[in-house]
Amino acid sequence: MVHDAGGKGKISMPAEVKIKIQKPQGYHCFACGTANPIGLNLQFYRFGDAVYSDITLGKNHEGWENVAHGGIVSTMLDEVMSWTIMYFKKIFLVTRKMEVKYIRPVLIGTPLVIKGEVMDDSKPPRIKARADIRDDENNLLVRSLGEFVELPMEKLSSVPEGLKEEMLSLFNNFE
Repeated sequence: MVHDAGGKGKISMPAEVKIKIQKPQGYHCFACGTANPIGLNLQFYRFGDAVYSDITLGKNHEGWENVAHGGIVSTMLDEVMSWTIMYFKKIFLVTRKMEVKYIRPVLIGTPLVIKGEVMDDSKPPRIKARADIRDDENNLLVRSLGEFVELPMEKLSSVPEGLKEEMLSLFNNFE
């Protein structure tokens, strides 16, 4: 709250809002693709200085009974960190390495929030990010640190031109 200039009281400032992040349509990426019938189809949004994704995993994502498979969990962390860097830095990248710490079981059927943040971009082309997963009671379940490497356009020869153009267009529209 701040005081208004006329001294009539307090004026509420608008709260930060979730900004939906557009992603390419029709691709088969297991984590974010819209055309993969067995994929996660993660959706992303920016809130403040972080990128988030909300998901509830089901039986198809199970490892131990009622617990999400650790590989699925690490995939979600990797994808959110990647989209965090792409959103804020507007670059193409690959994961160089990741460290994942499983703190509590990630249960299927439970709403989850994955949060990603850029940590250090002072040593290009390397960028460090972190992500965590919390349940609907805000319990920390998993956290991860990742190191990513920016890919210049000339290193993207295996990426179809249409996808590169679509991603560059999305980068230009990121707020």
